[in-house]
Amino acid sequence: MAKFTSPRAQQTLTMRKPRNPHVAPSLKRAAGRHGPCAGAKRQQAQQTLQRELRHMHELSP
Repeated sequence: MAKFTSPRAQQTLTMRKPRNPHVAPSLKRAAGRHGPCAGAKRQQAQQTLQRELRHMHELSP
C-alpha cells in the first residue's frame, strides 16, 4: 500500500557574488617591476660607447 509523504521543502539558492573579470588575467601576467627590453639595453650600450669614444678623442693630443 502507498504511503503518503509530505512534500519536502524546496532548497533556496542563494545568489553568489559574480567573479571579478579582471582578476584572472592579472594573475597570469608577470608581476613586479619590469626591466628595459633588449633593444633599450643595446641602445644604452651604444650611447655609452659613443660617449666614451668622444671623451677619449677629446683627451688625446
